Amino acid sequence: MKKLFVLLFILMAGLSYGQNLQKEINEQVWIPFIASFNARDTKAFMAVHSKDVIRAPRDSKELLNFAEYTKQTERGEQQKTKHTLELRFIDRIANKDQAFEVGIYKYTAWDEKGEPSSGYGKFHVALRKENGVWKILVDSDSSEGHTIGEKEFLAASPMQ
Repeated sequence: MKKLFVLLFILMAGLSYGQNLQKEINEQVWIPFIASFNARDTKAFMAVHSKDVIRAPRDSKELLNFAEYTKQTERGEQQKTKHTLELRFIDRIANKDQAFEVGIYKYTAWDEKGEPSSGYGKFHVALRKENGVWKILVDSDSSEGHTIGEKEFLAASPMQ
């Protein structure tokens, strides 16, 4: 009985630790990532990325470093259409200083007539803690041949 209690305590402590890491990652990375992306704020957006970031948009077969990713993001600031980004998660793995997360994003843009259009993709992100703060180290995404849609988005878990 004592062994069972110890095992349950260890399992509960592990779950709590994992949830605390996800909360920390959400607060330091995903909440500012989404807010700055939606506001087209390149400086704030790039602040959640490591200076060693590798950006790999698989649909375009590109690899971008921090400077190249910053320039690409700055070009997006010039667009005037309203847009929003939403994230949901399929898998979240983390330890005290590194994490790997897989999820589905939904990007919605409104044209000049106010008509919305949404696109979806799957993202894979590696994160690491740098000076006590979580940063995106590798960011890759793909529409997977336009096979990702609302069904996959809704099947993934919301950020908690």
